[in-house]
Amino acid sequence: MRLRHFRFHLYLAALALLSWGLVELTVTEKEGLMVVPPHSPDYFSTGYHKWEMGDNGLLKSKLTADRMTHYSDDGTTHLDKPLMFFHNETAPPWVINAETGILSADGKNLQMNGKVTVSRDKGTGVRPLTINTSNVRVKPETHYAETDAWAELISPPNRTTGVGMKLVFEQPVHLQLLSKVQGKYGTK
Repeated sequence: MRLRHFRFHLYLAALALLSWGLVELTVTEKEGLMVVPPHSPDYFSTGYHKWEMGDNGLLKSKLTADRMTHYSDDGTTHLDKPLMFFHNETAPPWVINAETGILSADGKNLQMNGKVTVSRDKGTGVRPLTINTSNVRVKPETHYAETDAWAELISPPNRTTGVGMKLVFEQPVHLQLLSKVQGKYGTK
């Protein structure tokens, strides 16, 4: 009788040990919650495109990128090789491209980082213009861009350089170099 009693307790102990081991192996609901590291992406896309239409139903602006990554902690959208188009009815679109970009959570600020090129093709009544600079802050809603960096404006045969720039893309277009302005101007 003692041997049976001992076996019974041994089976109970083995069953308890097995149960404890299984509990340790399974994930409880509380332990199943993943700890998300700060500033980690919640979704991404390759071949990103975003269009904005104006009140008149025509294309106002377009933003494309090779890759887009959204971060939930601050709501920012990080872009690889962003390309921003500002359209208007009377002239060719303004195009801004950069190495990387960060769009704010509210979509009102776009930081274009690295080498940045702003360009507009020749059109009726407008000359072609290319601006080479870096680290440009863009406000898509107001069609405005600025930088504190060196900027080079090329509108053949003219070339102007300076430090710091402000640019309004809407009519009337307003472009201002802020300091250390120098220029080479061709003659007709």
